[in-house]
Amino acid sequence: MLVVAPLLMMLAAAPSADAIGAARKAFAGCLSAQVQPSLDKKVPLGEFQGQLKTTCADKEATFRAAILAQDKADGMSDKDAQADADDQVSEYVDKIIGEYEEYNKPGT
Repeated sequence: MLVVAPLLMMLAAAPSADAIGAARKAFAGCLSAQVQPSLDKKVPLGEFQGQLKTTCADKEATFRAAILAQDKADGMSDKDAQADADDQVSEYVDKIIGEYEEYNKPGT
């Protein structure tokens, strides 16, 4: 029984990690999918940022919830888990915004 308990705990943790990975992939994909159409339409940066928030809001919420659930399962405080989720979401959004700015530079 002692051998089975750790195995069960590992199996129980696996779906959470998979949930984070799937949510991360969906969120990143949603963000990336907004770049080319916005470039084609010559959408100003501020408007592009707003579009990311609205268009990818559901995928962001799923990603954020998966991070929070895993962090709390790992014993993180609510405050620290929220900060981690904020950081991870910001990293993806900042990366896409940076790419959008780079593609919009004159001569690119």
